[in-house]
Amino acid sequence: MEIFKYQRGPILSEFYANNWVWDYQNKSSDVHLSNDKKSAYFYTDPVDLSTGTAGVRGNKALNDGEHYWEIVFLEPPCGTSVMMGVGTENSKLQTNNYKYVNLIGIDQESWGLSYKGRIYHNGESWKYCDPIYDEGTIIGCHLNTYLGTLTFYRNGVNMGVAFYDRRLQQGQLYPIVSSTATETELGIGRSYCRRISLREKCCSIIRNNLSCNDMVDTLPLPNIVKSQIKMA
Repeated sequence: MEIFKYQRGPILSEFYANNWVWDYQNKSSDVHLSNDKKSAYFYTDPVDLSTGTAGVRGNKALNDGEHYWEIVFLEPPCGTSVMMGVGTENSKLQTNNYKYVNLIGIDQESWGLSYKGRIYHNGESWKYCDPIYDEGTIIGCHLNTYLGTLTFYRNGVNMGVAFYDRRLQQGQLYPIVSSTATETELGIGRSYCRRISLREKCCSIIRNNLSCNDMVDTLPLPNIVKSQIKMA
């Protein structure tokens, strides 16, 4: 298995290549995939234009550990919504009847970032970053199931934690992209993962069973371990 260090994205220790592609079995019928399944093309019919919102998810679940992958805008984004993020196996991947929505984050099953700079979860949205309009823009997605966080990068620059959610610690999440716009093209860039150590897992379990960080100081543990629990 290939091992290397990042040149852009999160500055972390050794990660492994994680070779997943878009899932032909779990996508909208309005999404077409390249032969290698690394690029997704939305509403490509020259006659029938967009009739709603279409999505596709990755073919491998992201389980325990840290995961980093890149979504590349092969064409400038436009329209009501173009999104990327993560979701459970129950995430919606299609709306019809001319329903143009921000699909990733429409309910509690997914967490998403729109090209317009807003993040979405459980039907709510917040301002997160400046809009994304340029062809070739690379959005890095960093899921940390140890901390329960999802962070986005723009051309290698950390834009800050977008979501902190205990449900992100449960694993079994899938990368997802969606679009309402005709001829949207999104590709998979680099994709890596790091497995969580036994110590990190133990710290996370302890922290999740405490009501606040102040309780950590009462534990009969070395100070270095207490610090790691507080960060979990």
